[in-house]
Amino acid sequence: MSADVQLLGPAEIRDLADLLDIQPTKKLGQNFVHDANTVRRIVRAAGVEAGEQVLEVGPGLGSLTLGLLEAGAHLTAVEIDKRLAAQLPLTVAQLAPDADLTVVTADALRIAELPSQPVRLVANLPYNVSVPVLLHLLPTFPSLRGGLVMVQSEVGERLAAKPGSKVYGSPSVKAAWYGRWFTAGQVSRQVFWPVPNVDSILVGFELGDAPGDDAERRGVFELVDAAFGQRRKMLRQSLADLLGGSAGATAVLEAGGVDPTARGEALTIDDFVRVQRAR
Repeated sequence: MSADVQLLGPAEIRDLADLLDIQPTKKLGQNFVHDANTVRRIVRAAGVEAGEQVLEVGPGLGSLTLGLLEAGAHLTAVEIDKRLAAQLPLTVAQLAPDADLTVVTADALRIAELPSQPVRLVANLPYNVSVPVLLHLLPTFPSLRGGLVMVQSEVGERLAAKPGSKVYGSPSVKAAWYGRWFTAGQVSRQVFWPVPNVDSILVGFELGDAPGDDAERRGVFELVDAAFGQRRKMLRQSLADLLGGSAGATAVLEAGGVDPTARGEALTIDDFVRVQRAR
């Protein structure tokens, strides 16, 4: 851990926002963390080790960025807001002068390459695009082995949900394609500026070998979307359009070892993979 890094507090956050004439917007999901203890808690929970290549998405004014650099990460930060992206290296030069930071000005939903091969993703993700960002980054950067994200509580609980849970759904299954997901604690609204009107949660993940290639993933995700698009219906009904009618769906499901009268919320990622392979 680097001793010469200063983290941002409420006053510094306000000063930076004033300097850049930034009014945080709901459109970009901008809620800036101003509590150093929370930042260090996130970095600890993420398991960041000195010397690791880390990816941060949406660094904003740099609160979490400085915490990651304090832990000794080699950090690549992807920021869509040009003003924030231009300011971040200046802030880091002042508060963490010996740190290794690369800023990429880009939309995390569309980015296709990075100057590094990150092994860990740590981010305070904009609430309105958190799941799409994750589902874009994980297949795009296969060097990632794990990480931690802060998201809206209900989104985080969905990502980490297990089959049979009321909140288990399409994001739960798609996330499970990549590895194991788990909640790692709530975050108080009061550590943000402005204070959001939703609760936040930390979600950790450990990535393993995916059960199939990209083509198979697309097929599985198509099944998942259909199953949860009509989640109250039995699978033989919700998958009928994809699998040649109710009779066709029944045959494929049985071939995949899945009860045609089950609903999507009962199936694991492995169940969906078996159904895909039986198509």
